[in-house]
Amino acid sequence: MELTGAEIVVQALIDEGVEYVFGYPGGAVLHIYDALFKQDRVKHILVRHEQGATHAADGYARATGKCGVCLVTSGPGATNAVTGIATAYMDSIPVVILTGQVPTPVIGSDAFQEVDTVGITRPCVKHNFLVKEVNNLAEIIKKAFYIATSGRPGPVVVDIPKDVTDPNRRIPYHYPREIRMRSYNPVQKGHLGQIKKAVDAILEAKRPVIYTGGGVILGEGSETLRELVKLTGFPITSTLMGLGAYPMTDAQFLGMLGMHGTYEANMAMHETDTLIAIGARFDDRVTGKIEHFCPHAKIIHVDVDPSSISKNVRVDIPIVGPVASVLQDMVRLLREQGREADRAALADWWTQIEQWRGMKCLAYDRTSDKIKPQYAVETLYKVTGGELYLTSDVGQHQMFAAQFYPFDKPRRWINSGGLGTMGFGLPAAMGVQLAFPDAAVACISGEASILMCIQEMATCKQYELPIKVVLLNNGYMGMVRQWQEFFYESRYSHSYVDALPDFVKLAESFGHVGMRVERPGDLEGAMREAFGMKDRFVFLDVIVDPTENVYPMIAAGKGHHEMHLSPERELA
Repeated sequence: MELTGAEIVVQALIDEGVEYVFGYPGGAVLHIYDALFKQDRVKHILVRHEQGATHAADGYARATGKCGVCLVTSGPGATNAVTGIATAYMDSIPVVILTGQVPTPVIGSDAFQEVDTVGITRPCVKHNFLVKEVNNLAEIIKKAFYIATSGRPGPVVVDIPKDVTDPNRRIPYHYPREIRMRSYNPVQKGHLGQIKKAVDAILEAKRPVIYTGGGVILGEGSETLRELVKLTGFPITSTLMGLGAYPMTDAQFLGMLGMHGTYEANMAMHETDTLIAIGARFDDRVTGKIEHFCPHAKIIHVDVDPSSISKNVRVDIPIVGPVASVLQDMVRLLREQGREADRAALADWWTQIEQWRGMKCLAYDRTSDKIKPQYAVETLYKVTGGELYLTSDVGQHQMFAAQFYPFDKPRRWINSGGLGTMGFGLPAAMGVQLAFPDAAVACISGEASILMCIQEMATCKQYELPIKVVLLNNGYMGMVRQWQEFFYESRYSHSYVDALPDFVKLAESFGHVGMRVERPGDLEGAMREAFGMKDRFVFLDVIVDPTENVYPMIAAGKGHHEMHLSPERELA
């Protein structure tokens, strides 16, 4: 079979089993778009901004575990995609980004819509390629998918000059079944000796805590994690990215840890003597001040990426390997040992944890005549029964969702954790809804975040995506306002949004349903009505209390034991 370069791109996507390509056409990729037009196996989703394409591909990947794909043109098409690429990179999400480039003879001449895409994206990709010859195109695309999805996943950019896709040149097509790369060999199994050391430490623990991150979900380790937690009886906490790997409604789950984590999770982390960290990277939002982090603990760290081990926090027992495989070995060895951890010490530890739980750190004023954002999230959970794919933007609404919407399954909570990208939620929801057309998908957002990628409501209309937007509208950039209240003597410098649109009319102008809710008593009925419209995009503009803050909160430079707690908790 002889194909042009453009046809090779499309056929390679078919051979990879790609369902959707999210993209936006431009001069440098028109040959590829023409090849897409001539087939119907790979569906193209036309976004309204390249950032939307990368976030949609990212959301698709997070929800399915498959590799997301987007296609953008050269120059501003590539630079518009950088925010989405960096978002995927920070959260280790497998995405292949195909970018157009000016023809090879004029690269470096400041040609029209030319940028150094490889140079610009190098700091925020797992790898990138510039295709210099059509004969290498198929193999490079295969390598891109392999690198993106293996080991610690991440985005891979393939930069394709226009002449490489020339419709007047055909070559024999061969797509490799397998790829071997001498310079890239991800670890396939954890070191059994290290795993045995970890098991011994687990059995000797008096005050253990299991601390999990997004790597458990990415590494398909959720099922075995649940087995480990039940087998040991240990308490478990999670990062923002790891929520849902272990059922949040289970009694052994302490809630999220870190800057806006629960009192019981953070205090348990501070007092633990044995920390079992699985698929987590010890980022600053989790650790707080490093000098105060887990001061009494022997630390076990399981991660597929060797560069993450002892990067931020020095660990005692490192285990490099795929999370699922290492957890399976741990569970097997624990069962073979036939021993249990110190049950009396563990009972005392749980007694202490229950005392911390008694602080009721997530309490808020339930008597207010204003809609509290916490109440809005609780109502969303009640109306959807927990059966929801929920994307979020970034800020207070993101934290309230993490605290008050308990996820019991992995890949249901889709948010930008590492980069904290405003504008992520709506396009990410598009990717999720396309992956699961019959599922309930919602985006929880704030009025500042939603305006970042509001144009994607047009994409939702074109493809009839029945997403529900739940806007917690407080008239502020809420998290910025909270920090200004706490640390800048309430000088609200540019955190108040003075010129907001009428979101109901705006949604209607895009052809969608818009609803505004201002009273607590109207909220549940409005949400039930919105989610009852199975085939319509509904925008719920929920007016919430503008003064509400996210608690608990650990200020920068403080330890886990130094939390700001809600002034309302005494009312609970």
